[in-house]
Amino acid sequence: MDDVRFMRRALELALLRKGLTHPNPTVGCVIVKDGKIVGEGYHEKVGMPHAEVVALQKAGEKAKGATLYVTLEPCSHYGRTPPCTDAIIRAGLKKVVVATLDPNPLVSGRGVARLREAGIEVVLGVLEEEAKRINEDFFAYITQKRPYVTLKWAQSIDGTMGTKTGDSKWISSEESRAFAHKLRAEATAVLVGINTALRDDPELTVRAFEWERQPLRIVLDPQLRISEGLKLVKDGKAQTLVVTAKEDRDKIDRLQELGVKVIIATSEDRRLNLGEVLRELYFLDVMHLLVEGGAYTLTSFIKEGLFDRIWVFLAPMLLGEGKRIGDLNINYVAQAKRLKLRDLKRFGEDVALEYLFQQS
Repeated sequence: MDDVRFMRRALELALLRKGLTHPNPTVGCVIVKDGKIVGEGYHEKVGMPHAEVVALQKAGEKAKGATLYVTLEPCSHYGRTPPCTDAIIRAGLKKVVVATLDPNPLVSGRGVARLREAGIEVVLGVLEEEAKRINEDFFAYITQKRPYVTLKWAQSIDGTMGTKTGDSKWISSEESRAFAHKLRAEATAVLVGINTALRDDPELTVRAFEWERQPLRIVLDPQLRISEGLKLVKDGKAQTLVVTAKEDRDKIDRLQELGVKVIIATSEDRRLNLGEVLRELYFLDVMHLLVEGGAYTLTSFIKEGLFDRIWVFLAPMLLGEGKRIGDLNINYVAQAKRLKLRDLKRFGEDVALEYLFQQS
């Protein structure tokens, strides 16, 4: 079926920019006339023309009477760019095939209605599930008013994330770590707790391949214990944000002079309010948050149900007692947080499992 074939090409184009358009969705578009593609486009980044406009510019006069395939409903409002529906109508297209509606209430259904009012045939729902999957972070960001949260960790097959001494380099294979950098590339921000920051002195950057943008690096640090000598503070490779409950003005000023952004959040029993943290990140345009550790921080997100999916890397080793997911206040199996297996990958001798959280 031609609609499926051309929409699949539009999805391929959208995937080229996955992780680079935040807080906008990633969108691909194809224009077809007489069975041939006459224009293609994708949304490059915030502030740049949308995929439909790029494809129309490439198609030129050939767009008249053609069919446009787009992975997300065309916008019908003025945002950072003019409405795409107006450009489509002006171009004289006869048909528009849309994979899925936009969840944004400023757009949802209105773009399709505007096109139909102009006499353009609109087909909706071609490869809809695939289109929703590539923008699941955008959908969560819009509908839940918080970042889409991915939890990621590596463990031995007996569930240990680090030995009793805290050693965890390296549990996962080099191939697994390369894929973990892909997860970083697709995220707006990468988050760790202060214990991980102090113990491992991580960079939290994308280094396994060339990438146009580095994610925001976030440290949860209730007592503002962060050292000014850490790579996260002094390397300048990416922006770093420290979230704390301690209003130590002298230290905050020193961190800010070093280029580190600091925000204050409330805490209880030396634990930051994660719901509040996620709201603050939403207002900072963090659409997709990757939480990398450590065990205490991961446990906190799981305990409060503030996550959407998990990537766990299982290494073929036995470590026994050590760092692992902690107490979730679960006394009975019926209380367990339920997950749905969506993907399974092999990286050398490692197995990586992707689970979706089945939120009630």
